[in-house]
Amino acid sequence: MRAILQKRGLRFVFAANVISMLGSGMNSAAVAWTVLQRTHSEMALGTFAVLQTLPAMIMLPFTGVIIDREDRRRLVMLLDAGRAIIILVVALLAYRGRVQVWQLYLMNTLVAAGFWMFWPTITALIQELTPEGEFVASNTLLLAGVQGGWMIAGAIVGFVYEHIGLGGVLIIDVSTYVVSFLCYFAVRQGRVVPRADELKHDLVAAETAVERFLREMGQGLAFLRDHPRVIFLGTSWALFLGAMMTGVVVTPPLSDNIFHAGAQGYGWLNGGWGVGAFLSALYAPVAITRLGSRGSIAISMALLTVAMALSPFSPWLALAVLLYGLMGSARGLSGVAMNTSLMEQVPPHFMGRVQNTFYFFGTMLQIVLGITVGWIASRVSLAAGFGVIAAVYALAFGSALWPIKAEQPITSTAD
Repeated sequence: MRAILQKRGLRFVFAANVISMLGSGMNSAAVAWTVLQRTHSEMALGTFAVLQTLPAMIMLPFTGVIIDREDRRRLVMLLDAGRAIIILVVALLAYRGRVQVWQLYLMNTLVAAGFWMFWPTITALIQELTPEGEFVASNTLLLAGVQGGWMIAGAIVGFVYEHIGLGGVLIIDVSTYVVSFLCYFAVRQGRVVPRADELKHDLVAAETAVERFLREMGQGLAFLRDHPRVIFLGTSWALFLGAMMTGVVVTPPLSDNIFHAGAQGYGWLNGGWGVGAFLSALYAPVAITRLGSRGSIAISMALLTVAMALSPFSPWLALAVLLYGLMGSARGLSGVAMNTSLMEQVPPHFMGRVQNTFYFFGTMLQIVLGITVGWIASRVSLAAGFGVIAAVYALAFGSALWPIKAEQPITSTAD
């Protein structure tokens, strides 16, 4: 990892992600808690989770081509600036005591639109900046910073929310986007377009912009068709993503309804996840070396399945926090293994399109899960809602272990 940190651009990327995820984690936790306190409804939290995915359903089929065509550093900077402006507007409303639930939903939807383009873009940028053979190290640092920052921030919210309110939390988030923007500005100079020296060979005479766009989308799908190993990896990723993002529906009620611990209990649960995710950086490289990426993903999904199913039956908050720590640790290991596998198997000029395909199906699943889990948690039981999420992790476990024939090594040549 020392070699990775010696790369100036990667140092700024990692710093930007840790800082921005601290703000984003505080934002997400504070808004979810505000929605629960104002509505006292798991269905409202289900709606909150679903609205995070609607922009993705519209954008993801198209943004992959943009990520593979444009300078990824500039895209990330634009996304940071846009999200900061949106959050600042709502923060001012919150300070004046005029913010309403529907405005929080709208902010969440618009910010999520930036998130769903941001994450595949930053993964592709990391692939661009990382030396060959160092993908495990770079992904370990990235995921540890992102998940640790996000979830530890959620823990902080549980203890400061009553003192600074929603407006204060949102202002902190805005400031982290400003710092993140400056970090990405310092990553490098100039414009870098993936595969810029080869794109000219793909031009077709008399081809319109729309025809070129559709052709490039088709090339990404053709790549997936020819590489079933990538498809099964992406299936595990999509299932994992849908389950993880639906956790916001059940975690606040677990603290409020089961343990009666309020915002502080919510903070402890998020803190457990965050600490676990951060600590996974200590063993992820060794685990992936010994178990391989598929084995690491499978073990992670098994741990997530068991811990998620057991969490609502914990007799004490402390035990639930430990289970959340186990889930955070499994999330960190699986994230490193999945990202590393993609970087090793997918050429850089296909990374945006391939990632977006899996994000699309993951977010489509999140829409279904958000509604389903919210309804089950409110009408049946909270434990049943946890059980549905655990079942999705179990499917991801099966996809990770599905037998696949060996493939020829993937080259970085054109389509």
